[in-house]
Amino acid sequence: MSQRPPPSRDDQRLRRLGELQEGLSSSGVLAFDPATFFDAVRAVLFPQFRGGRRLVSAHLRLVHARAEEMAAAINDDSRAEWTDALIDALPEIAAGLYEDARFTLTQDPAAASLDEVIIAYPGFAAITTYRLAHFLHLHQVPLLPRALTEHAHARTGIDIHPGAEIGVPFCIDHGTGVVIGETAVIGRRVVIYQGVTLGAVSVRKSAADTKRHPTIEDDVVIYASATVLGGRTVIGRGSIIGGNTWVTRSVPAGSYVVRRSDVPAIKEASDEYVI
Repeated sequence: MSQRPPPSRDDQRLRRLGELQEGLSSSGVLAFDPATFFDAVRAVLFPQFRGGRRLVSAHLRLVHARAEEMAAAINDDSRAEWTDALIDALPEIAAGLYEDARFTLTQDPAAASLDEVIIAYPGFAAITTYRLAHFLHLHQVPLLPRALTEHAHARTGIDIHPGAEIGVPFCIDHGTGVVIGETAVIGRRVVIYQGVTLGAVSVRKSAADTKRHPTIEDDVVIYASATVLGGRTVIGRGSIIGGNTWVTRSVPAGSYVVRRSDVPAIKEASDEYVI
């Protein structure tokens, strides 16, 4: 009787990978795809782009089914409560998102229509995902809120933690490289451009339960690549934070914060140079 040959190194590697994947799957990490859930919700929020309003009921059933699948994947016993609450909340979420889209349309001279903002703008896509994820975060749903916002992060380059509090309406223009931390608070009618960071002064794990990120009050504009840090930092209402600035302390309402430049000031203003 011939002996079975010993397992090859490749066989050993495959078996080890299989054991690791089983462990991950048992915790739910590999058991769902947030993209399918997000696409189903988006079809309900914006039915005009997915076959008309007559299909909304079908999309709602799909949302409910996807939510149940994902909740089951992470062994979330409360799924019956939050899945129904999400369905009930979708009209309110949609109303806020339409405000976000209209505000973006008024803020960006390049935006030609509301449909363009909803379909094509990465900032709006990131906000849409955030508002869904924030709802789930408030309902203490595990894992899914971060999975959704990281899905948007991968697609748009915009990283918004689902725990951040962001008022309506809100606009992210261009958006690549924007980071908004977990405890950031943003008011209404705030505009943020690409590369902006609303971050923490300290990244110590022991500070996880403290307010680490800034508060941005209503009607603030933060231009490209500005960095605003610290849980005690408050940007007062109606302020303008210029590009490439580094802000680690509060500024009063109506402030204009700029980085000193080596470029000579333009003496005569014109439409081209008005911010």
